[in-house]
Amino acid sequence: MASVLNFIPADYKQSINNGSITVSAPSNIALVKYWGKKEHQIPANPSLSFTLNHCKTITTLAFSKKDNADEFSFDLLFEGKPKEDFKPKIQKFFQRIEVYMPFLKTFHFTIDTQNTFPHSSGIASSASGMAALAVALMQIERQLNPEMDDKHFNQKASFLARLGSGSACRSIKGSAVIWGKHADFSESSDLYGVEFPFPIHEHFKNYQDTILLVDKGKKEVSSSVGHDLMHVHPFAEQRFSQAHHNLHHLSTVMQNGNLSDFVNIVESEALTLHAMMMTSMPYFVLMKPNTLEIINHIWKFRRDTGIPVCFTLDAGANVHVLYPENVSVEVLNFIKKDLVGYCENGQYICDLIGQGSKLIMNN
Repeated sequence: MASVLNFIPADYKQSINNGSITVSAPSNIALVKYWGKKEHQIPANPSLSFTLNHCKTITTLAFSKKDNADEFSFDLLFEGKPKEDFKPKIQKFFQRIEVYMPFLKTFHFTIDTQNTFPHSSGIASSASGMAALAVALMQIERQLNPEMDDKHFNQKASFLARLGSGSACRSIKGSAVIWGKHADFSESSDLYGVEFPFPIHEHFKNYQDTILLVDKGKKEVSSSVGHDLMHVHPFAEQRFSQAHHNLHHLSTVMQNGNLSDFVNIVESEALTLHAMMMTSMPYFVLMKPNTLEIINHIWKFRRDTGIPVCFTLDAGANVHVLYPENVSVEVLNFIKKDLVGYCENGQYICDLIGQGSKLIMNN
């Protein structure tokens, strides 16, 4: 059974003075949603996500040994410019992970990060950003302990990323990732994400995700606040049970390729997520009128054409339009003709399933 003790390192075998590492990590979109968490970023229910390909964070982590090891020392840049308002989040992250990465106070870090998706596009960058930073830090630890194998590297990177942003743990590896203990998956864990362990049907290879940017503004209610409201939510236990049930069925669908069942589970999960928001106390609505317009258009298009296109939502107003690669032409024509008008400034992003984080440079 996985334990946090697995991620506390023994003495390092090597020493290093400085270096620079560049990595990328993608965002992800949950199909079975995680909503509600316990202490230490532990999910209240398991989730399953598709890893994206184009929407990612690229982070360069430069480090140099300093004279004292009394405190954390880092500069934070976004697209090459200082980003002071994000520093408290990194400080908190370092405090959470120090016991697992005891070298942190021995270096001064310069964290230079950028996103491949437009700034303020409404795409949550916390998952990709914290995953990229966790992978970069693991690259340093691998230099200190060169015998580390890939399985431990990926598990610990996911474990660390989770402590920065829960869903970030699903952005390390794999086209489909499970986070949270579930009876169907013997390797599943609340501590980190694991790759979907069974063969995925051809229908889901190169699955497309076109993200319609309905509202690029800051959410009125943060995800953290929404998660906390599940502690006293009248329907919380039913929701957690439903997530286990839906993950069981979605696992079968991912293997047998039944696109009709895929559509039903994924859309139900998206609407359930927002139903939890609308029935919490205090209650709130993150969907916008144009979100509902898009959903209704998708339903009509699917009825009229039989094309298995569906939607999912994150904790916001934007709509992820999911569909197999072999219907891309028809769906993109539909999006351009009928849906773009509901997007802020007509903006949307075309993405597809990816394979997780990548090392770009290690100097």
